[in-house]
Amino acid sequence: QVQLVESGGGLVQAGGSLRLSCAASGSVFSINNMGWYRQAPGKQRELVATIGRAGRPNYADSVKGRFTINRDNANNTVYLQMNSLKPEDTAVYYCNADRWSSSYYNYWGQGTQVTVSS
Repeated sequence: QVQLVESGGGLVQAGGSLRLSCAASGSVFSINNMGWYRQAPGKQRELVATIGRAGRPNYADSVKGRFTINRDNANNTVYLQMNSLKPEDTAVYYCNADRWSSSYYNYWGQGTQVTVSS
């Protein structure tokens, strides 16, 4: 099992910045990809950014150039630096991780609210 705990959400004005953190615990040695997804009210959960164990990032088009994902494997933590925030970035942000251990496992954090005011 893997447990994911997010932190760093909050309220910010448009154009501002926030940094999200997600700390993994449990069976962390076999974690492969980590990443962030978000869900706005009335919308489906969508990918924001993911990063593999080797550090290769993948971003949604809507956040490219504004958000940066990075990962600290030694501390089993993934970060999302969000700059130039827009009101449309308002959502609950969820940390995600996956691993293989004879089967595929996928884990979610509890979510952290990000609100961007105009």
